[in-house]
Amino acid sequence: MDGVAMQRARESLDIVHMMSNLLGSGLDRQTLAILVALCEHGVNPEALAAVVKELRREAAAVSEKASH
Repeated sequence: MDGVAMQRARESLDIVHMMSNLLGSGLDRQTLAILVALCEHGVNPEALAAVVKELRREAAAVSEKASH
């Protein structure tokens, strides 16, 4: 990737990160970059959203179990 393409990619990720923050998704830049890359490689965005939600539910259940 040349310098211009890298700059555009960074700017795009900045925009995605700002949108994510506005929506209160709780996703960090690294996670967003991974999700965007997966979408660019043809992974269904709705399936990714379902996976993220399920992982959050599982993490909350584990945290709750550990605190008792």
